[in-house]
Amino acid sequence: MTRPTPVVPDYGGRCIASVVPAVLAGRSEPWLPAPVLDARQVVLVVLDGLGWEQLQARPHHAPVLTGMAGGPVTSVAPSTTSAALTSISTGRPPAEHGILGYRMYVGNGRTLNVLRWRTDEGDARESIPPASIQTLPIFEGTSPRVVSRAEFAHTGFTDAHLGSARLHGWRTPSAIAVEVRRALAAGDSFVYAYYDGIDKVAHAYGLGEHYDAELAFADRLVGDLVAELPAGAALVVTSDHGQVDVGDAVVAIEPDVWADVDFVSGEGRFRWLHARAGTAGRLAERAEAAYGDVAWVRTRDEVLADGWLGNGFVGPDVPARLGDVALVPFEPIAFLDPADAGEARLRSRHGSLTSAEMLVPLLASRR
Repeated sequence: MTRPTPVVPDYGGRCIASVVPAVLAGRSEPWLPAPVLDARQVVLVVLDGLGWEQLQARPHHAPVLTGMAGGPVTSVAPSTTSAALTSISTGRPPAEHGILGYRMYVGNGRTLNVLRWRTDEGDARESIPPASIQTLPIFEGTSPRVVSRAEFAHTGFTDAHLGSARLHGWRTPSAIAVEVRRALAAGDSFVYAYYDGIDKVAHAYGLGEHYDAELAFADRLVGDLVAELPAGAALVVTSDHGQVDVGDAVVAIEPDVWADVDFVSGEGRFRWLHARAGTAGRLAERAEAAYGDVAWVRTRDEVLADGWLGNGFVGPDVPARLGDVALVPFEPIAFLDPADAGEARLRSRHGSLTSAEMLVPLLASRR
């Protein structure tokens, strides 16, 4: 059997982790869309869940986006919101900033739901301070205006990946353009805006009619933002990951594999198996035998050595937050986490290293 080749993040190059450092430093990178160069003000918009392949398949639903300059760049691994948004804001790969997935082991038998910042015991903001998990500076040490959902203020994940940024919350999507206009009028040189509708719809409905309608809505939102740009300002649009429609193809770990598993973490398309004491080698062999035809099966050391999480420095706490064996599907399936019933209801998923999940747009327009 010929297995597909994983799309490894292009850390240091065409990758979402490189965007903010390049923009804030005014660098002329060959992969930056031309409208960004020499712009006096830049608005960076993250459309959560918009993959390059999904966009290219629907140009009639997104005439504004497909008419912008630019092309695809890679997400990070895992290609999931918590890791990717933190890489965008810090400009560093997950191996450096330490946010390594949706559910992440944080020691002492605790697995942290990063987006909700909760463990089985409940709210973890005091017991696991966000600043103790993610210690890198945000937006190159600046404190830009961030236009994001109002309810995200003061949450654990917001504190971890946005730090001291000035959050200007929106409660309806129409307010995004209002807040961006105010920021530009006030002279802000860099504004960060976030919209999560595409991702929510994909998770709930898959990549059918509802997704098409939401993409069309997001395209109109981008058009509204372009209309707000003063002369010399640029709008940059990117995303954190793409999507794969998994539907009901959720796979429970086979009993002979599960016999060597203590617990699991990560997400359905980048599932970490944490081995029982003394069984890590056998677990890797059994997992490869069971799932090698549908997933890339890698040990922790292989994931780190192959540069999936970063191609240089690895934070001192990072290896301990990972499992012993990773199941990373290239087929449209997801591996079940028995401890997270909510995840099992998601129709479209992400996290793996397929092109559908890893390639995201980096597009720009200028007035």
